[in-house]
Amino acid sequence: MTQRSPSSFDQPWWKGAVIYQIYPRSYQDTTGNGVGDLSGITSRLEHVASLGVDGIWISPFFTSPMKDFGYDVADYCNIDPVFGSLADFDRLLDEAHRLGLKVIIDQVYAHTSDAHAWFAESRQDRSNDRSDWYVWRDPKPDGSPPNNWQAVFGGPSWTWDARRQQYYMHNFLPSQPQLNLHNASVQGALLDVMRFWLDRGVDGFRLDALNFALFDPEFRDNPPKQRRPDVVSRPFDLQEHIYNQSHPDLPAFLRRLRSLMDEYGDIFSVAEVPGTDPLEEMRAYTAGEAHLHSAYNFDFLYAGNLTAEIFARSQRNWLGSAGEGWPSWAFSNHDAPRCISRWLSEADINVRAKLTNALLYCMRGNPILYQGEELGLPQADIAFEDLQDPEAIANWPRTLGRDGARTPMPWSGDSANCGFSSSKPWLPIGQGHGERAVAVQEAQADSVLNFTRMLAKVRSESPALRIGDIRIDVAEGDILVFRRSIESETVECVFNLGPAEQDSSVSLAEPEDVLFAVGMQGSSLGGLPPFSCRVSRI
Repeated sequence: MTQRSPSSFDQPWWKGAVIYQIYPRSYQDTTGNGVGDLSGITSRLEHVASLGVDGIWISPFFTSPMKDFGYDVADYCNIDPVFGSLADFDRLLDEAHRLGLKVIIDQVYAHTSDAHAWFAESRQDRSNDRSDWYVWRDPKPDGSPPNNWQAVFGGPSWTWDARRQQYYMHNFLPSQPQLNLHNASVQGALLDVMRFWLDRGVDGFRLDALNFALFDPEFRDNPPKQRRPDVVSRPFDLQEHIYNQSHPDLPAFLRRLRSLMDEYGDIFSVAEVPGTDPLEEMRAYTAGEAHLHSAYNFDFLYAGNLTAEIFARSQRNWLGSAGEGWPSWAFSNHDAPRCISRWLSEADINVRAKLTNALLYCMRGNPILYQGEELGLPQADIAFEDLQDPEAIANWPRTLGRDGARTPMPWSGDSANCGFSSSKPWLPIGQGHGERAVAVQEAQADSVLNFTRMLAKVRSESPALRIGDIRIDVAEGDILVFRRSIESETVECVFNLGPAEQDSSVSLAEPEDVLFAVGMQGSSLGGLPPFSCRVSRI
C-alpha cells in the first residue's frame, strides 16, 4: 500500500530532517570536573556539522539537583552551573546557527523537581496561590495512598507530606512531583517557559514523556495487567496504565503550545510517547496542523532484535494518510541500550552499525541519531559501584538501567579519558570505545563514521528518501524490501537482516543504480549476502 506523494519539494526544514541527540553530561567536559557542559558541545559542533545532520537535540541542562540527571527541573529558565550559564547557551546557539544547525531542547512538562520554587510554595499549606499546581490527595481512612497507581521507577506513585497532611503524586521518583496540568494557571506558566526559550532563539522542542502530563481527575484505580510479565522489576509493570496517564484532554493543551510556536515561524516539536501501545496517542498528539509536528515511541528502542516484521509494522502505521502527523524514529538514546548491542549479534560490529544506520536513514520520517551511533559504539558494561542511574541502582541486578548508553563520547583513542575530560569522568569510558573514537575513524576511509556521513549526503540529495512516500513490498523472515517515492524519483531499499544468503529477485535495480551498499563487495545484484543492504535509485 502507498499513499500520495507531496506535490512539492518545498517543505519545512524539519520534515525529513536528521536530528542528532546530545546527552550533555557525556559529550565534552571543558571545566575538568568530569561532566560534560554546554561549552563542550559548542567546541564539538564542527564534528556534528560534518555528519551532515540538520539539527541537534540537547537533553536537559536546566537547573536541577540531578537526582534524575536533569529530568528533575528546579528552574526551567536557567542553566545548571555544572553545564555553564545562559551566556554559554547563547554562544552554543549562535555557533550552531552559524554552522547551519538547528537547535532543539528538551522540555519536561509532566513534573518538576521537588526543589522547584513552585513546589516549595505548593507544599506549605492548602490555601496558597500554588496550592493546586501539583497533585495532592488525602489518604484513605486507613492512611494508605489515595489509589493503586505505581511509579515508573518502583513503588507507589504517592509520597506523604506532613506539612500538607496529604499525599502528592509522582509518576517517576518521589523527588519529581507531578504538575497539575488540569489547572489553567500551570499550563500558562509552562507556555511562559516555552516563550522564554523561543525568544532566546531555539528552533524546536522535544517534549519528554508527554503522555504522563495529564491524568484521570477522578483518581480511579488502574486495573491489573491481563498478561503479566514473567519477570517483574517494578510493580508498574503489573498494571494497565489507563488512569495515571494518557488523559484525552491533553491534545487541547498541545493546541495551545502549537499556537505559541506558530507565532515564531518554522518551529519544530516532537513528543516522546512511551508505552506498550501508544499509536493512538501519537496520532492524536500530531493530528492536522494544530497539534505537535512529530512524535516517536519505543518500537525500536527496546526491541530485542531487528526484524523485517518489526520495521514493517512500525512504518505501516505512518503511511501519510490525510491529517496524519509526521513520525520520528530512534534506534538508541539515553534511556535505552544501544541498538548494535541488541541487534544482529552474529554480524561484525561494523556491519551491524552500518546496517542499522542505513535503515534508520532510509525510513519515512525523521531519523534521530544518538551520539556515538555515528561511531558504532556498543553498550558499555557498568559495574555496580559505578552506577549513577537511580532506576539501575534500585533494580540491580534485574535491570542494568540506562548508564551503559550514557558513557562519555570518545574523541581520541590515545588521550586520557578518550579526550572527553582531563579528570575522572562521571561514568567510565565504555569498553573498546577508545578503538572507535572519532580521531581513529577519521583516518579510516571505510569507517562507520565516514559511512554515516555518506548516508546523510545521499539522503539530503534524495527528495524520495527525505520526504517521499513508502511502500513495503517484502517483509518476510530476514528480507525487507521497500521503496521511497516522490514524483519522478524512486529509491529501492533491499535489506537482508539475517545470517544466510537470500535471493533478491524482487529487486528492480541495475548495477549503475546503486547509491550505496553494505556487505555486498563483489556480489552480484542477484543475491543478498548475510547482513547486507543495497539502496538504489530506480
